[in-house]
Amino acid sequence: MPALVAGCEDVPRSAARRAYGRFGRPMLDGMARQARVWKYRALSDCTRVSGAALVLQPVLYAGTGRIEIGAGVRFGWRESPDFYTGYSHVEVAGPDALVRIGDGVEFSNSVMVKSEGAGVEIGRAALIGSFVEIFDSDFHDLHPDRRRGGAPRMAPVTIGENVFLGMGVRVLKGVTIGRDSVIGAGSVVVYDIPAGVIAAGNPARVVREL
Repeated sequence: MPALVAGCEDVPRSAARRAYGRFGRPMLDGMARQARVWKYRALSDCTRVSGAALVLQPVLYAGTGRIEIGAGVRFGWRESPDFYTGYSHVEVAGPDALVRIGDGVEFSNSVMVKSEGAGVEIGRAALIGSFVEIFDSDFHDLHPDRRRGGAPRMAPVTIGENVFLGMGVRVLKGVTIGRDSVIGAGSVVVYDIPAGVIAAGNPARVVREL
C-alpha cells in the first residue's frame, strides 16, 4: 500500500509532492517575494519617480532627486545569487540628482545606483549584473583635513545602449561607457571605455574589440 500524506488519504506521497512542486511552492514563493517587494516600496521615500519597472526583487527608491524609468525595465533575476535575500538601491541624494534608466534595461540582483547631483544615465537595453555599483560622486572630500564636511567631487556617468556590466562591476564618477561594450566581472571602471569593446580589470582597460 503506498505511503499516504496526512489529510490526503487517497493521494500517494509522491503525487502530493509533485502537486506541491507544481502549484504550492510557486504560490508560496510569490507570496513571500511580493511581501518583500511591498516592504521596500513602503520604505522608499523618493517622490519624484516617473515610469514603472517590473520588480521581481525588491527595489528601494531613495532621495529628493528624480528617477526616470523607461518602458520594459526589470529588476531581479531568479537564477542569480541573493534573489531571495537582497534588494536593489536606487538613490538620488540631492534635489538636483538624476538617475535615468532607458527602455528595456535589465538589472540582476542587489544593484546600487546613486547620484548626488551630477547624474547617472543608463542607456536602452543595457544588462546590469548582480552586485553592480554605479556612483557619480566620491561622497567625501579626499583631502584628509576636509574628509568630513568637505565638498566631494562629482561628475556624470553615462552607460551606453546595450552595454553589459558583469557581476560585481563598479562604475565610478565621470565615466562614459560606449554602446555595446562589455565590462568583465569584478572590474572597476574609472576611465572612459569606447564603444564595441570588452574591458576588464582594476582599473578596467580594453582587452579586445567585439
